[in-house]
Amino acid sequence: MGAVVTLKKGKGITIKKGGMWIYDNEIASVAGSFKNGDIVIVQDFDGYPLGKGFINQISKIRIRMLTRDIGQDIDNTFFIKRLENAWEYRKKTVDTDSCRIVFGEADYLPGIVIDKFADILVVQSLALGMDRYKDLIVQELKEILARDDINIRGVYERSDAKVRLQEGMERVKGFIGGEFDTEVQIVENGVKYYVDVKEGQKTGFFLDQKYNRNAIRKLCKDAKVLDCFTHTGSFALNAAQAGAKSVLGIDSSGSGIAQAVRNAELNGLQGVAEFECADVFDKLPELEEAGEKFDVVILDPPAFTKSRNSVKNAVKGYREINLRAMKIVKDGGFLATCSCSHFMDYELFTKTIGQAAANVHKVLRQVEFRTQAPDHPILWEAGESYYLKFYIFQVIEGK
Repeated sequence: MGAVVTLKKGKGITIKKGGMWIYDNEIASVAGSFKNGDIVIVQDFDGYPLGKGFINQISKIRIRMLTRDIGQDIDNTFFIKRLENAWEYRKKTVDTDSCRIVFGEADYLPGIVIDKFADILVVQSLALGMDRYKDLIVQELKEILARDDINIRGVYERSDAKVRLQEGMERVKGFIGGEFDTEVQIVENGVKYYVDVKEGQKTGFFLDQKYNRNAIRKLCKDAKVLDCFTHTGSFALNAAQAGAKSVLGIDSSGSGIAQAVRNAELNGLQGVAEFECADVFDKLPELEEAGEKFDVVILDPPAFTKSRNSVKNAVKGYREINLRAMKIVKDGGFLATCSCSHFMDYELFTKTIGQAAANVHKVLRQVEFRTQAPDHPILWEAGESYYLKFYIFQVIEGK
């Protein structure tokens, strides 16, 4: 019998609706001994059982729930079932050659993310309690994939995110098991990429935009395309492969641009897709000043805010790049624009784009609204799992 956590009266509303987190200010008492990372039983103020989760007194997210059944053993069988469910879901919803197999809370495995790039797994462990089970989870997942004749040749850990510090853990990266070549080639939407799981951003490649990249292809035939914040060229190469006349990809990362050039060569698209290392905030005004116009402009910026405290500045950033982009889209051309920040929610992002359009006297005709790919499922009541907002608009001169 582990320690028992009792919630304050009127608290725990989120987990009662299906959420996964209990914050420090929701807890009335903890009875029994425990160490940070241990599994505890959670009950409501009146003793009603709410389930089990792991506790960490260092984190403001005091408990991350694992199960609603207080009789459930958290053992090998528990993790195998969770992983089997996660893999079966991906097989039904996405191309699994490269995909996110485990998406933390949304797969009821809070605090761990696992991406598959061809025959490589990349693991990101972000919570103390789950970190204890990391090696077990990796081993069991490899065995589950082997049943479908998928033999994983290596596993790399990218637990180097700052959020680990908030859990009282060090940031770490390195091999889990034997060493291997950490550059892997993948294919997505028919486009080939080199992915560097050791040095690339986050786990090496942004899988969440997979179907959004595919969505812009139909707009790009015979088009002049600008891809801002191109990273390693993914949107740009989808546009080029779809038949664009020319594509310019811009990013401030020299290493990202170098990889984008290699990816273009890998696909034989170097004659169509060109890349430039530049700050988008500087480059967009320069293009406007030069009188440049594009049929399609794509904005895929990094998260401008990772906390509620910096949302106001993020709004200014999103408004600025969207305003500038609208000014260089041809009348009747298209703008694809997104935000990957959870704190820049749908309503605020939509309002900000509307303000940008009004400021430059443009009319937006919405083509579609999308979110992250299905291998990054959105768990309702676990709001942190919903972060990517992606719009495609036709941009029209005010009439």
